[in-house]
Amino acid sequence: MKKFFLASACIAILASPAFPVRAAPPPGGIEADMPAHFHPVEDGFDFTRRDVMIPMRDGAKLHTVILIPKGAHGAPLLLTRTPYDAAHMASLTPSSDLATSLYGYDNMPDIVTEGGYIRVLQDIRGKYGSEGQYVMNRPMRGPENGTAVDEGTDTWDTIDWLIHHVPESNGKVGIIGVSYDGFTALTALFHPHPALKVSVPMNPMVDGWMGDDWFHNGAFREEMLPYIFDQSGTPKNTAKWWTSVYDSYSFFLDGVSAGAVGRARGMDQIGFFRQILAHPAYDSWWQAQALDRLLPKEGLSVPTLLVHSLWDQEDNYGAVALYYAMSAVPAARANLWLAVGPWNHGGEIREASTLGPVKLHSDTGLFFRRHILAPFLAHYLKDATVPLPARVTAFRTGEDEWGTTAALPPRDCDASCTSLHLQPGGGLGPSAPPPGAGEARYVSDPDHPVPYVQRPVVPKGQPGSEWRWWLATDQRNAAARPDVLSFVSPALTRPFTVTGQPVMHLTAATSGTDGDFVVKLIDVYPDQVADQPEMGGYQLMISADILRGRYRNSMEHPEPIPANAPQLYRLRLPLANHTFLPGHRIMVQIQSSWFPLYDRNPQTYVDSIFLAPKDAYKPATIAVDIAGSWLEVHQP
Repeated sequence: MKKFFLASACIAILASPAFPVRAAPPPGGIEADMPAHFHPVEDGFDFTRRDVMIPMRDGAKLHTVILIPKGAHGAPLLLTRTPYDAAHMASLTPSSDLATSLYGYDNMPDIVTEGGYIRVLQDIRGKYGSEGQYVMNRPMRGPENGTAVDEGTDTWDTIDWLIHHVPESNGKVGIIGVSYDGFTALTALFHPHPALKVSVPMNPMVDGWMGDDWFHNGAFREEMLPYIFDQSGTPKNTAKWWTSVYDSYSFFLDGVSAGAVGRARGMDQIGFFRQILAHPAYDSWWQAQALDRLLPKEGLSVPTLLVHSLWDQEDNYGAVALYYAMSAVPAARANLWLAVGPWNHGGEIREASTLGPVKLHSDTGLFFRRHILAPFLAHYLKDATVPLPARVTAFRTGEDEWGTTAALPPRDCDASCTSLHLQPGGGLGPSAPPPGAGEARYVSDPDHPVPYVQRPVVPKGQPGSEWRWWLATDQRNAAARPDVLSFVSPALTRPFTVTGQPVMHLTAATSGTDGDFVVKLIDVYPDQVADQPEMGGYQLMISADILRGRYRNSMEHPEPIPANAPQLYRLRLPLANHTFLPGHRIMVQIQSSWFPLYDRNPQTYVDSIFLAPKDAYKPATIAVDIAGSWLEVHQP
């Protein structure tokens, strides 16, 4: 009797709806492991997930992942629009716990879960699960985009669908993102949907020619070729850049020019690569896409927090350029905030207690998220009584302290500026040397360019790559080269603080007819650092950039450099906020290559450096006029 009861119970359980009985396999066949439709049991999850295809106005449908905390009611929506695979971003660490699932790029699980937000991740058109055609940094509707859609209209249509189909929400939407996702957070500000209450573009791509991913002042960022290949070759990045050379320095040197390297990889098939080859100068094609030119004309009706990283290895131009552009529009200032931190690209969303090898003595990423980002979002999406952060909150390295101010220093120098003059014999100081103080010379050889990090230059994403922190790497290897000039102050007896954007006024002649100029502002540590001996003598870049000489007079209209004739090169460096401490020294370095971060300048004028033949690359002698060269820096 007992045995019969147990057997009957087992049969009843197996026949219950939770355990469906499979149909018998066909005669002579075998049962398939995979069901036609698999439905995981997720009863223990603290969130529910919805995968939907949201229709756009032109009929394309965009794949969207909606993650809703269990029991959510009247919760705000926090949206990110990305080319980096929304499905993957929603399950970076697969878990029944929402915070764990979101741990990774662009997600900030502490902000999402502690704030009770509904997290929305969407593939932009043409990438991963979304329909339509992908265009790199799709231009806004206008001269370069004659269609009815852009990233702004796609955001509008997405928000409109969300507020009508997610009943757990309160109808308020914030958009947030890093890098490319910061770009889409900016495009949402063009004719914004009324339900969009806040935007947080972090390290955004703003102007790809002037100083973000593709160029800096005309010099092409050759290390970005693999990104363009992977991102624009296929919808799901299934075509991967390859190389059989461990050292990128050797690989790109052997490839001669960036155009030749790209063509050897079949990149002529990629529309964006063809556009780069067709537009090496800052012509109307680039200008019509630059968001720091377009958004001021649109105005700013949505509260916006721009986030900038002082050691951003990819997009250290955009947020600051846009801040200054929008600050010049009186009607926009009321909706403009800025946060500045000691981070690399996207470092603010992670633990950030170090800057490369430099200790910051606190988790600056956590401070940003807890004391700046969280209250900013909460104020506009949940509770208007939550106090807002200051208009500008910035971390000052050296002193390692946060500070607040009403605005950044003016972009151009004023009475708060100090000049650091080059001195004969490699000195640097506040006093201008007399006219005729002489020259400092070096030979720039394109066959032996200055590496931007110590060789071997390991490709981005590979084990041992220094890409994430290359801006904070020790510059002593560069200083030891004969083709790098170093001008150094005496050891400081009191703190010296720089803020704002330094501007280099460099007077130099070259024996060639073209050439690049790299300028670095460097903090030279004392020979001994008691609490961190490995930092003794360290040379930390504080701000640095490059100018392609053919654009010294006009970014739009290049022209040869007259050989052996001194020219003035004015180079605005990225934002700095740093205190040189007593015992430290201030250094300015000058060189003419930064390879393979930037493609080599042949130093012989050619119509397109992208297609320069091997025999165009020639050594050139550079003569820097000491009396005619100085660096202007803002001081608080």
